[in-house]
Amino acid sequence: MLQTLWQFRFFIIASVHGELKSRFARSYLGGFWFILQPLAQAIIFSVVLSEVLGARLSQTGSKADYAIYVLSGMAAWGFFLEIMNRSLTIFTDNASVMKKIAFPRLCLPLIVLGSSLVNHCMVLLASMVIFAILGHPPGWAWLVLPLGMVLIAGLAFSIGLIVGIFNVFSRDVQQIVGILLQIWFWLTPIAYPPGTLPQGFGWITALNPLVSLVAIYQRALLQYQWPELSTLLLPLAIMLVLLPGAFFLFRRASPELVDVL
Repeated sequence: MLQTLWQFRFFIIASVHGELKSRFARSYLGGFWFILQPLAQAIIFSVVLSEVLGARLSQTGSKADYAIYVLSGMAAWGFFLEIMNRSLTIFTDNASVMKKIAFPRLCLPLIVLGSSLVNHCMVLLASMVIFAILGHPPGWAWLVLPLGMVLIAGLAFSIGLIVGIFNVFSRDVQQIVGILLQIWFWLTPIAYPPGTLPQGFGWITALNPLVSLVAIYQRALLQYQWPELSTLLLPLAIMLVLLPGAFFLFRRASPELVDVL
C-alpha cells in the first residue's frame, strides 16, 4: 500500500496544490482567509476570557501572555480539528470521483493532511508575527514545533481515517464525532490554564493525548521551554497503535467503499 502511494506521490502533491489554489479562486484576500478565521476565533476566546471573565495565567497577570497562551493552544487544536473534520467526510465528499477515476483511495486522506499542514504553517507564521508585536519574539524553543506537528498530524490522521471509513457505512458517525470533538476541546487546557478542572476530572486529563501535544505549543511559544519527553509517551503510543490499525481497517474496507457510496 505504501509503495503504491509513493508511485502516486506527484498526484498527491498536485492535488494539494490544486485544492489550495481553488480556495483562492475569486477571493480578493485569497490565502489570508486561512489565517484570519482561526486567528479571529482565538482572539475572541482570549478577549472574552481575559477581559470579561478576568481569566489569567496563574504565574502572570499579563494580558498579552494569556492571549499568547490561547493563540498557541488554538493553533494546535485547529490543526488537529481540521484534519479530523475533513477526514471524517473525505470519502463521502469525493464519492463521484472515486467512482469515475482509478487511483489509490488512501490518497484522499493524504491530500487532506498535506493541505492542512500548509494551512497550519501559515497560521503559525501569522501567530509568530502577532507574538512579536506583543513583545514576545521568537526563541530557540520554537524549533520543537515540528515535533508537535508530526505527533498531532499522526494522531489526527489515524483517528480521522478510522472514523472516515465508518462514516461511509453509517452517517450517524459524523454527528457523534462532532459532539465528541466539542467535549474534547473543553477537556483540553486551551482556553484555561492546566489544573483548572476539578479533581474528579484528573483521570480524564491524564488519558487525554492532546493535553501534552497542545502543551508543546504553549510551553514553546509562551515560556520558551522544551517539552518533557515523558509526557509525550502516551500520545506516541496511541498513534503507533492507531496508525497501523487505521491502515488495516482501510485495507479491509477498501473493496466495499465504492459500492456503499
